[in-house]
Amino acid sequence: MQDRLDNQGRTRWRRFAALMVPTTAAVGAILFGMSTGAIASDITVSGQTFKIGAKRLEGDGFKQYGGIVREKGKDGKVHPIALSEISSADLYSLCQSVRADLPGVPVVLTINAGEGKEPAHAQDLLIAMDSLEGNATFTNIKIGRDATDLNPTAQAGSFGQNSEHVTITNLQQVSRYTTAASFNLVGLRLKVNVGDDAKGKECF
Repeated sequence: MQDRLDNQGRTRWRRFAALMVPTTAAVGAILFGMSTGAIASDITVSGQTFKIGAKRLEGDGFKQYGGIVREKGKDGKVHPIALSEISSADLYSLCQSVRADLPGVPVVLTINAGEGKEPAHAQDLLIAMDSLEGNATFTNIKIGRDATDLNPTAQAGSFGQNSEHVTITNLQQVSRYTTAASFNLVGLRLKVNVGDDAKGKECF
């Protein structure tokens, strides 16, 4: 009986660890970078979304166009997504959260950074997202450009837009995959919230 309980416990923690691996990897890569020029369709994803929030984002070199990501496996599901490149970004009061529930046990992993005077800072970002909410202000924006003028690996003839600078306040974003050429997470705090502690711990 004890052996069976021990085996069940090990199995549950293996499942938990498997769910946590892509999330802990995101500590060094929260927003999806594109310094190599690879488009998101070349990247396989888990299929699980996660949330990113910030009180304010200040970004230089903003570009946006459409793309896809594909879940791992021969018959992996394809997800249309919006891609946003940002050459340099400061994020104030950055939050990332992901659900990693165990059977019958709510689990939420949270990452926070840039909560003081100094923001989190990232270089060469590409954000692959399902949705984005907030209040945005663009400087010298150009709307309706061919996406390949913004990135040669994008689909020819597809819609694109870009601006010199973007400010987004009350940022709420649901993402599928993110990375960055470099990411400085000032005041990093990572916490695994389990059971009752997990309730209400997602970024939004």
